[in-house]
Amino acid sequence: MNIFVFVKRVPDTESKIRINQETGRIVEEGLNFVLNPYDEYAVEEALCLRESKGGKVTVISVGSEEALVVLKKCLAMGADEAVLLKDDTPEAYDGLRVAKIIAAALEKKFPEFDLLLCGKQSVGADNAQVPAMVAALMELPQANVVTKLEIEENKGVAHREIEGALEKVSFSLPAVISAQKGLNEPRYETLKGIMAAKRKEIPVIAIQDLEIEEGKLVSNMEIVKMEGPPPRQAGQIIQEEPDAAAKKLVQYLHEEAKII
Repeated sequence: MNIFVFVKRVPDTESKIRINQETGRIVEEGLNFVLNPYDEYAVEEALCLRESKGGKVTVISVGSEEALVVLKKCLAMGADEAVLLKDDTPEAYDGLRVAKIIAAALEKKFPEFDLLLCGKQSVGADNAQVPAMVAALMELPQANVVTKLEIEENKGVAHREIEGALEKVSFSLPAVISAQKGLNEPRYETLKGIMAAKRKEIPVIAIQDLEIEEGKLVSNMEIVKMEGPPPRQAGQIIQEEPDAAAKKLVQYLHEEAKII
């Protein structure tokens, strides 16, 4: 099987996010960046499929050269090859732009593939748009939020989360699958894998080399404002007799919290 996995460099979920109010963008200085956690499940699933059915696993990221670090991690986990689609445009949270770049790269540079794997969303933008958009642009079957995947010859079955239940989806290959937590347990990099990853060259393809039609990547999205969540207000303590406390609580929920 020829499997491609699309991964993203994102801020560590434990990082304290600061926003530059003048530019309306996240301040990257001092932030720790990691491989998107949901993408780890996609990489692991690709490696498991290769181990059971043979083939090759290629990981691809769209972004600046800083993304090479997460591609090296994927190689250390066991991926065969890695490619960077270099796009120096600042993070625009535009999933359609990223999907168009991926679709163009697949059509012009990597037309032979059996399966495209992604995380269900990035923990940076949290849009959960790119996998579905890639599938639509390339007219491929898709299954999102997958917690179990079975591949046999040129067909597959995916179990995916829906509200209150699991849905079973059958599809033909090639297809686009997005991974949800629970699909597997991602492996750690081995020392041997880390040393091998250091020696591997990662090809860098500029998006200009993809010869995407002029104007096709122009974003229609504009960030009007970006701000952090409001500070959490201190709680209130009602020190009254039970009857009076109940009345005061109801009054607070009705007049201040406005939830009843």
